[in-house]
Amino acid sequence: MHGIIATWRMAKEGIEQSDKMLKEGKTAAQAIEVAIKAVEDFPYYKSVGYGGLPNEEQVVELDAGYMDGDILSVGAICAIQDFANPISIAKKLSEEKVNNVLVAEGAAKYAREYHFEEKEMLTDRARAFYRKKKKELAAQDELRPYDGHDTVGMVCVDNNGSVTAGTSTSGLFMKRSGRIGDSPLVGSGFYADSEVGGATATGLGEDLMKGCISYEIVRLMKEGLTPQEACEKAVNDLDAKLIAKRGKAGDLSVVAMNNKGEFGCATNIEGFSFSVATENLEPIVYLVTRKEDGHCEFEEASQEWLDNYMKTRMAPVEE
Repeated sequence: MHGIIATWRMAKEGIEQSDKMLKEGKTAAQAIEVAIKAVEDFPYYKSVGYGGLPNEEQVVELDAGYMDGDILSVGAICAIQDFANPISIAKKLSEEKVNNVLVAEGAAKYAREYHFEEKEMLTDRARAFYRKKKKELAAQDELRPYDGHDTVGMVCVDNNGSVTAGTSTSGLFMKRSGRIGDSPLVGSGFYADSEVGGATATGLGEDLMKGCISYEIVRLMKEGLTPQEACEKAVNDLDAKLIAKRGKAGDLSVVAMNNKGEFGCATNIEGFSFSVATENLEPIVYLVTRKEDGHCEFEEASQEWLDNYMKTRMAPVEE
């Protein structure tokens, strides 16, 4: 029973490509890389890859992580600049015996050694967003991060029961140079174990990492919880703990899939969406609603919602 699930509507086109691959017998490792690259390459998604929004110094710093659940291999890069597909570099690093997580210039040096495509990742559109934000912040004492943190995170299961997980992001808009969130951190942004399943997260990395949330979801599934139950428990427990100890919790959103292709989601915000396809379900986008008791329900996005989503993201930037 194969399947692939991802955070946000932006993953739908990649999910469609990978769903076809899985149906043709391709591996979870192959399918997840193709799906994430599709998001990285699309210039209108301003939180991932090409066109991603820059840090406070107007530099695009990219993070990515990858995990092979068959052998628990991991690879990750942090704060790399001007490489087209961070997920592919992270995946390559997972094949190394050591030196699996590389940052900044070290990550770039490795990427050049293996001839990954170098590309100017700061687009004119992203520059316009930057100039607009600088104007908005001009009267403030300090820069404040953009509120969106739309990491693309995926979990994939192939017909052999192999599970992979991966993430890619440009991180917080206007972040400090060198800032790293949960996305490239194994156990926080992503986790996969083919004996159980996988999970991935999106939201405020500084809070997601406090609960090692992706590992926690997989652990809960291993204990017998369904993906939906595991996602809800992990998010609700961390949300409650952060509020109790710190007075508030940042955005926490997750998706998961077990090795049977069953999936789940959870969030503590309004407006979360995810994309999914399985052997019995054609690629679809779901909108998630969180109830007062913490239970999350999801329904298929309407065509009107889907059309508006793309219209909004491709609209001209008004500075």
